[in-house]
Amino acid sequence: IIIRGKPCDDPQITVEHGFPHQPSALGYSPSLQLLAIGTRSGAIKLYGAPGVEFMGLHDENAAVTQVHFLPHQVELVTLLDDNSLHMWTLRAHKGLSELLEIGRFTLTGPPGAPPSVTRVTAVLPHSSGELLLLGTEGGHVFIVEVPGFRELEERNISLDQVASSVPDDYIGRRNLEHVEALQENPVNPNQVVIGYGRGLMVVWDLEKQKGKRIFIHFPLNKNQLESVWWTEDGGYILSSHSDGSYCRWMVGVDDVNEEEEKSDIPYGHFPCKAIMKIIQLPTEDGPPFLLFSGGMPRASYGDRHCITVIHGKTHVALDFTSRIIDFFVITDGLQQKGDPSALVVLVEEELVVIDLQTEGWPVIQTPYLVPLHSSAITCSHHVSAIPFKLWERISSVGELQNTHYSKKPWPITGGQSLAPDPPQRDLLLTGHEDGTVRFWDASGVCLSPMYKLSTAGVFDTDADPNDNMNQGTEGEWPPFRKVGCFDPYSDDPRLGIQKIHLCKYSGYLTVAGTAGQILVMELNDEAAEQTVEAKVVDLLQGQEGFRWKGHTRLDVREEPVLFPPGFQPFALVQCQPPAVVTALNLHSEWKLVAFGTSHGFGLFDYQQKNNVFVKCTLNPSDQLAMEGPLSRVKSIKKSLRQSFRRIRRSRVSLRKHHVNNALQEANARLEAELAEMELAPVQRKIEARSSDDSFTGLVRTLYFADTFLSDSSHNSPSLWAGTNGGCVFAYMLRLPPVEHRADEPITAHPAKEIQLMHRAPVVGIVVLDGHGAPLPEPLEVAHDLARSPEMQGSHHLLVISEEQFKVFTLPKVSAKMKLKLTAIDGSRVRRVGVAWFGSNRSEDYGESGLVVLTNQGDLHVVSLPSVKLQVQYPCIRKEDVSGIASCVFTKHGQGFYLISPSEFERFSLSTRCLVEPRCLVGAPLHSGPQRRPQTDGASSAHRRVMEHALLNDESEYCRTETC
Repeated sequence: IIIRGKPCDDPQITVEHGFPHQPSALGYSPSLQLLAIGTRSGAIKLYGAPGVEFMGLHDENAAVTQVHFLPHQVELVTLLDDNSLHMWTLRAHKGLSELLEIGRFTLTGPPGAPPSVTRVTAVLPHSSGELLLLGTEGGHVFIVEVPGFRELEERNISLDQVASSVPDDYIGRRNLEHVEALQENPVNPNQVVIGYGRGLMVVWDLEKQKGKRIFIHFPLNKNQLESVWWTEDGGYILSSHSDGSYCRWMVGVDDVNEEEEKSDIPYGHFPCKAIMKIIQLPTEDGPPFLLFSGGMPRASYGDRHCITVIHGKTHVALDFTSRIIDFFVITDGLQQKGDPSALVVLVEEELVVIDLQTEGWPVIQTPYLVPLHSSAITCSHHVSAIPFKLWERISSVGELQNTHYSKKPWPITGGQSLAPDPPQRDLLLTGHEDGTVRFWDASGVCLSPMYKLSTAGVFDTDADPNDNMNQGTEGEWPPFRKVGCFDPYSDDPRLGIQKIHLCKYSGYLTVAGTAGQILVMELNDEAAEQTVEAKVVDLLQGQEGFRWKGHTRLDVREEPVLFPPGFQPFALVQCQPPAVVTALNLHSEWKLVAFGTSHGFGLFDYQQKNNVFVKCTLNPSDQLAMEGPLSRVKSIKKSLRQSFRRIRRSRVSLRKHHVNNALQEANARLEAELAEMELAPVQRKIEARSSDDSFTGLVRTLYFADTFLSDSSHNSPSLWAGTNGGCVFAYMLRLPPVEHRADEPITAHPAKEIQLMHRAPVVGIVVLDGHGAPLPEPLEVAHDLARSPEMQGSHHLLVISEEQFKVFTLPKVSAKMKLKLTAIDGSRVRRVGVAWFGSNRSEDYGESGLVVLTNQGDLHVVSLPSVKLQVQYPCIRKEDVSGIASCVFTKHGQGFYLISPSEFERFSLSTRCLVEPRCLVGAPLHSGPQRRPQTDGASSAHRRVMEHALLNDESEYCRTETC
């Protein structure tokens, strides 16, 4: 049993799914066809073809502000906001590529110089692959040799050198300000344009070390320079400015005072926001593409995040869902020499790719980097080994939802995925705040979207089903078009999905929400119009003295609703009071759904659409359970009062105990310590929780089992429920024969009730058969995917509370053994699941075990049926409460948890089931000889040695780089 990565306090998990949290920089290599994203937390992530992923993390706790690939190399440079530069490489090792940091560098100025002199604001990797040009806040340009980060002082471009090329009437006593942009001449690598913040641009000759041309944008103090672009033919330079204008400058004219050939403010004469970046790309048979970000009218549309695309008479303002980080354009052909094919835009909450060669410029669906948090994730559910038929049906209905996407293949294709094909088909279902359930293909490295289910159509909400936000109105200016799927706003918070359960054998799905609604659905390949009637269930059972202070229930639509192909609801249970559903279970063989809230639990027969029984678990002193999660009248005073009362009670009882029984207690403690000295580790005393604690009646877990309740010779179906107050309820169910199942009612009788001594919340219940194996899932035996449970030997009941694991014999329910957790290390169980650990040596051998996550973020594996602790690994930081709460286990020893609102981290405790990127990126072929600026011979020789070492996988490569 292993967990991948570093041991001890910082385990590295197998793969991360989703969209990077707080992206801050974007880079792209046309030769490698790799995308790079840097984040505010210092992470750097590379993506190529689906399955090709790399991740690195800077040691510094600083944000990545810029990412640049070296042309025609496998290296890239990152700039952090602490002004440090870092060199990364993709090194081949044992047939796979690894992302390694091989150097770091910080500019140092002359003694006594202010920090602004060396504060890097612009980075330009030269096309030779040997130089980095670094523009600074002080106006200087430093030239650094890479990959060794050696500063070439004799070639630096000082502010004084530039000032000597600028007319005196412009310079005066004014500063040129920082270097805002650096661009290389596409047809002459000896020339670069240096753009200064005040608006001055200088074309600099690197070989002759002098200025060739000067461009000055007036008025000087108002229109700051934002970006520069040099057209592919080398004839024009485009500059964008803070007033929403852009200018086109002709480079071939030698007159220094030549004004810009064209100046334009695309969106009118009213004040506009800055154009942050501008690009112009030619086409073979038509007008060029002009793309720029920003420039919107400040008063009317200053809050929009837009990129404008202009091609001939087609003019579209792409309106994105969040702030734009950066963008680039992919073109056809080698080395970006063909027509523009795709626009890649990184915004704060998602990555959007636009097909520029298909009419209408549709969006290309992303195979990875999908925003999991397009609506906030509220719960997760994993289903392993999906049958092929169900998989195909879900895929088919999902494809019907994707007709608006482009048919073009994914344009980022770098690297080669060497990961083996997944051995099985796995689904990850996520519930969201807006009432949707999203189905994800979790079989491999890429977490790909398959299907989206919405439950909002069942209810009357404020949302207008005819409201289409994707298209602008006819004749609107600017011509907006909404793109992206990130939508954090929910029409009604009561729609939020809290629990999901899918039966992979029958295709039945049940979901439960924030307002006590439970929907039972079945998969239909055709659209259907139907009315869904709500079955109201009173969990209080008429108890007096309780008044619900929370939200009201959702109103169900009375008219028929047209449901699209996919999962369609045919039964609805509405709990009263409409509290959050805290537990849910589905038994598709018996056609039953069990549900629980903070007030009790019930059983629903979805074949006959009748409620079987209801049990109220509400404690008479528990008034907080009547307020609901959305109530504004939370009784904070009562919580504090209860805490002080518990402290006072413990002090009084302790004092009384010392006065009356000091001697007896000391003797008893001594005897207990002597008896247990060699039998158990040191245990801390755990005080029993008071029955007056809030939410003791909250139902935490529900479990179906065919086991022995009345006697040891007759097994029967049963339902088990565990509460927050440490109570376990067992109900015996009588199911009619199959031929009368649709007519005769199901009956339920209370059979057992267990109260745990310490009243710790019950988080899991498992029944073990005569061989000590967990009972199989419903319909699993019928599909020949599991052996029938052993019904000859005695069954055992395993109750998992937050503090311990306790085994009881059935049907007598007498305690047999237990494993304490809280008493040993103080931790508490937060998540638990049953997993099958297959041997990596023998295909036929495996063992079942309990996988446990504690509030300390540790993973434990507990053996079954002996209930002994096997291994323990740190996994999640104990401060990451939301990450621990979001964890979900798979049936084969893997797990997922949220490391941010938009990312799942995946881990594995199994040596057989392991999902991780295995990919190879080869060195790019050079596109032919290029004119390079003069450099010393040592640098070229050094480069050739390292290229040879990289291609031949020599360990000396890293040592050379480090030196």
